[in-house]
Amino acid sequence: MKDPRDVIIEPVVSEKSYALLDRNVYTFKVAPQASKPEIRDAIQSIFGVKVTNVNTLNRKGKRRRNRRNGTFGTRPDVKRAIVTLAEGDSIDLFEA
Repeated sequence: MKDPRDVIIEPVVSEKSYALLDRNVYTFKVAPQASKPEIRDAIQSIFGVKVTNVNTLNRKGKRRRNRRNGTFGTRPDVKRAIVTLAEGDSIDLFEA
C-alpha cells in the first residue's frame, strides 16, 4: 500500500488550472508511475472528497540552454492528473 502523499506531489498553480476550479476540476502533479485508481484513492483519502473522474497526461520537459557554456539540458518530465470531484465537494487549496 502506497502512502497517498507519495502519489500526489503538489497542486498545479496556473491560470488554466484556476479557470477549471469553477467547474470543480483540480489539477495535481503526481508520481510518474501512479495509476488512475491510485490517484483517485489518494485524493479521496487526503481531502475526504468523492472523485468522479481522473484524466492523466505526461508532459515532456522543455529543452533549456545553459547560458555559461552553450550546452543544452532539459527540465524534468512531469505527470499531471486532472481530477473531477462530485457535485457539492470541493478542496480548499487556495483559500487564505
